[in-house]
This record gives sequence, structure tokens and C-alpha cells, in this order.
Amino acid sequence: MPRFWYAALLGAALITPLAIAPTALRAEDRNNARTYHDKAHNDDHQWNGQEDKAYGKWVQENHRKNTNFAKLKVNDQQAYWGWRHEHSDALLNITIR
Repeated sequence: MPRFWYAALLGAALITPLAIAPTALRAEDRNNARTYHDKAHNDDHQWNGQEDKAYGKWVQENHRKNTNFAKLKVNDQQAYWGWRHEHSDALLNITIR
């Protein structure tokens, strides 16, 4: 009988991190996300992985240097948000996970 309890305890110890890891990763992603305000459309945008991919496509289309979005001038940020409102994730083939 003690072998059964040791095996059950070992199994639980091994499975617990696998069950908790995805939740912890999602929470970390939310904590690292930054929110930007779009003045022209009066809405907020959360910067995440999808937004990062879309920004990369905007940089390519507009022949710009790929610099950190937070370091762009306000006018350039607003130009990106205007472009982004016209280009959905589906149109840009960005998969949402």
C-alpha cells in the first residue's frame, strides 16, 4: 500500500507544473502588455504578439526602420494606428492563439 501512495504523490508532483504552466505564461503575457491610446479613433490598443507581427508588416509596407514602437514619434504612432484599423488580423494572416 505505501508504494501506491508514493506513486500517487510522485504522479501529482510531476503533473502539477504541467497544469499550472500555461496559466502562468498567459498571466505573464498580460502583465508585460502595454496599452496605447489611438487619438483619431478614440480607442485603446493593447500591444501583444499579434500587434508586434502587424507592426512588422507595417514597417515593411512603409519602408521604415524596424524600431521599437514606443520610441516612435507620436505622429508615426498615429499613422500606424490608422493603418491598423484598415488591416485586421485576418487580412494580415495573423493567427490568434
